[in-house]
Amino acid sequence: MTFPVVGMVGGGQLARMTHEAGIPLGVRFKLLSDGPQDSAAQVVGDVVVGDYRDLETLRAFARGCDVVTFDHEHVPTEHLRALQAEGVVVRPGPDALVHAQDKGVMRERLTAIGVPCPRHRIVEDPRDVEAFAAEGSGFPVVLKTVRGGYDGKGVWVVRDVEGAAEPFRAGVPVLAEEKVDFVRELAANVVRSPHGQAVAYPVVESVQVDGVCDTVIAPAPELSDELAAHAQQLALTIAKELDVVGHLAVELFETADGRVLVNELAMRPHNSGHWTQDGAATSQFENHLRAVLDLPLGDPRPRSRWTVMSNVLGGDYPDMYFAYLHCMARDPALRIHMYGKDVKPGRKVGHVNTYGDDLADVRERARHAADYLRGTIQE
Repeated sequence: MTFPVVGMVGGGQLARMTHEAGIPLGVRFKLLSDGPQDSAAQVVGDVVVGDYRDLETLRAFARGCDVVTFDHEHVPTEHLRALQAEGVVVRPGPDALVHAQDKGVMRERLTAIGVPCPRHRIVEDPRDVEAFAAEGSGFPVVLKTVRGGYDGKGVWVVRDVEGAAEPFRAGVPVLAEEKVDFVRELAANVVRSPHGQAVAYPVVESVQVDGVCDTVIAPAPELSDELAAHAQQLALTIAKELDVVGHLAVELFETADGRVLVNELAMRPHNSGHWTQDGAATSQFENHLRAVLDLPLGDPRPRSRWTVMSNVLGGDYPDMYFAYLHCMARDPALRIHMYGKDVKPGRKVGHVNTYGDDLADVRERARHAADYLRGTIQE
């Protein structure tokens, strides 16, 4: 067989859905997973169980892969540089990926290329946080560990110097940022190939609950054409300047005065792009594969006027199967994506997609299904 082998580091739901997207393309898939019951390990045929933090494990995994990519950003940067130096094709490359791994590096580089960001700097201790607050509009201040945070973990909103002690206990660098008074959160998802072809999906609204993505609306309602185009161009510029290969999600704050500020970057398929599975001509997962293999990119345009994605979090139903049957019967057009995970309170175990011409109806259908699956409603 001459079809390429894609090696994906990380066995979570992003790898599971990327593998699914690769099946009709004929792409062969190899997985490095933490354990045999991880979400993707349940469905991928070629699974290596091992520690992504171990260089020898990564070396052995990469043998026979045409390209190595990721479903998370936690592989040590120095390991990726070692693999690249040995001839392994790593996409996105370590020099790009470090901007999604290290928030301090990301803020420094984005500022240097003129990308609008919240006011920020690395801080040394709670008194340094107090000084940072005094230089701007005072408390509250957002503190972030520069590496390892996700879904609200590693992020604190502190309201005084006494509350600033917790982030420093881990002994890792801490980034302080002004707390932006934003109207809503947006996300611009783009995909870029090694030879520079790039596509942009519609800008979406991302609704967060307790630091976790709850709902995504595509496209973002009542977003002006000018600001949407600006956000897309901003994401495309970041992808080019950082030499990103693959999918890039740029999380944004929309401010009351009509600006956008960059909040976070992710260089992999992203929760804000899950709607594309059923709502776009080419999903983020397929386009990520196309990009890392340097294939022509697929059409990112939406299939329907509106698509809404709602995450299904673990709740009161340890076994969601009967709730799943109810939702399918109630809404035959509903698209349910389950991750094969054990149900734990607050854990992402799946998502639903709805689509149509009436936004209020599409939102209600997504919300009902997600809440019923979680067990917060019974009818």
